[in-house]
Amino acid sequence: MKFREQYKYAMIVPSSMGVRLTPVDRQPVHTSEMFHLRATSAETNVLSISSGLGLPVKVLTTFVKGSPIAQLIKNELKRRHIDYEGVEVIQDTPWGYRHQFNIADSGYGMRGPRVQNDRAGEVGKTLNLKDFDLDRIFKDEGVQLLHLSGLIAALSPETGLFCLELARIAKKHGTKISFDLNHRASFWKDREEELSAIFKEIASVTDILIGNEEDFQLALGIHGPEAGGKNIGDKIDSFKQLIMNVKKEFPNATTYATTLRQVESANEHYWGAILLDGSTWTVIEPRNIPVLDRIGGGDGFVGGLLYGFLKGWSSEKCAQFGWATGALATTLLDDFALPADEEQVWSIWEGNARVKR
Repeated sequence: MKFREQYKYAMIVPSSMGVRLTPVDRQPVHTSEMFHLRATSAETNVLSISSGLGLPVKVLTTFVKGSPIAQLIKNELKRRHIDYEGVEVIQDTPWGYRHQFNIADSGYGMRGPRVQNDRAGEVGKTLNLKDFDLDRIFKDEGVQLLHLSGLIAALSPETGLFCLELARIAKKHGTKISFDLNHRASFWKDREEELSAIFKEIASVTDILIGNEEDFQLALGIHGPEAGGKNIGDKIDSFKQLIMNVKKEFPNATTYATTLRQVESANEHYWGAILLDGSTWTVIEPRNIPVLDRIGGGDGFVGGLLYGFLKGWSSEKCAQFGWATGALATTLLDDFALPADEEQVWSIWEGNARVKR
């Protein structure tokens, strides 16, 4: 899938942008007085690997008109070399639209991280087909890869239809599609039938299908191993069988991927991955990694994996790079990784933390 110059963009994502509040020094939210504030979204976390390494990318989103938070988000996207397109929605009243807030601490030792999503009045829920010229984007400008997240597909009935139509138009114009299922039970409550149909249709046209054991089971209804637990490395055969079950139900995809995470403490994880590309398996046995903040590690993996495919690398090399960009993200207080260069990522894969002068 190597990126070709006739495309204006290597990758495009739809997303709902917001901000994340994190206590300093890994303290819990309820006892903290000082917080870091950062612009964020899971989907732009994925884009940041490619944008940081020089590929042209874009986010389709919405903004609150005149909002200083919207301006902060735009400034952050520019800093990360991410183009953006989206309408500006009037706030209307103090109880009207706003950008989402994600309030999360990093945890420490045996105190695990806690995340509180505050999405009331979220402007991203209004993402709508009428606000974008999709023929211009996909036909005239050209997009190599459309990446969709289950977080956006499940955000609202409007965003579900938006993601579905994006997948249909991408397929029409020959754009490859990746889909990270990202199942969230709170988003699916009382909407199981509606969302199951949307997720299954998107998965049926997807080229790269990504999820963990819960995602595949809860979003697509595919039987697999139980989530979590110790010694996740012992479950690799079960994960392989899960992926084969997914492939049987959704054979259009050429690539299926899942991460493996075993949590020893908030500071220490075992991190691995499994990839099936065609008939070729790549298994990265879980390896011990230090963790500063775990949030964004999965997005980092997806971002590195997709960057590798856009570079035309072998599936094994893509998986290794994704593992390393995921590990890189967990060393940062940001929930995204912005690699200095490919060498930095490969040094992580090789376990080489020596100083570079």
